[in-house]
Amino acid sequence: MAQASRPLSPHLTIYHWYITMVMSIVHRATGIAVTVGLLALTWWLTALASGPESFARVQWALYNPLGWLILFGFTLALFLHSVTGVRHLLWDWGYGLNKEAATRTSYWLIGIAVALTLLTWIAIVALV
Repeated sequence: MAQASRPLSPHLTIYHWYITMVMSIVHRATGIAVTVGLLALTWWLTALASGPESFARVQWALYNPLGWLILFGFTLALFLHSVTGVRHLLWDWGYGLNKEAATRTSYWLIGIAVALTLLTWIAIVALV
C-alpha cells in the first residue's frame, strides 16, 4: 500500500513561545495550586477547631522553612491567579484584546502579583 504524502504535525520546538501562551498555562497551573492551597487552609482550620494536639501537628508541618516556602508559593499563586482572572474579566468586556495589550499586560500582571506577594510577606514577617 502506497503512503499518501501528507504534512507532518508541527512539533512544539518549531513554535515560538509568547508570554501570552505562558500566562495561559500559568493561569491554569495557579488555579490548581490555589485549590491545593485551599485544601491546606481547610486542614489548618479543621485542626484549629479540633484542639491543641491537632493544631500543633499542623503548625509543625507549616512552621518550618519548607512550610514557609510552600505558603509563599501559595500566596504568589493566589495573587497571580487573581490578577489574571481580572484580566480575563476585562477581556470578556472587550478590553485589551489586541496582541500588544495582551503582551504588555502579561508582564504587568507578573509584576503586580510579585509585588503583592512581597508586600504580604513583609507584613507577615513584621507581625510574627
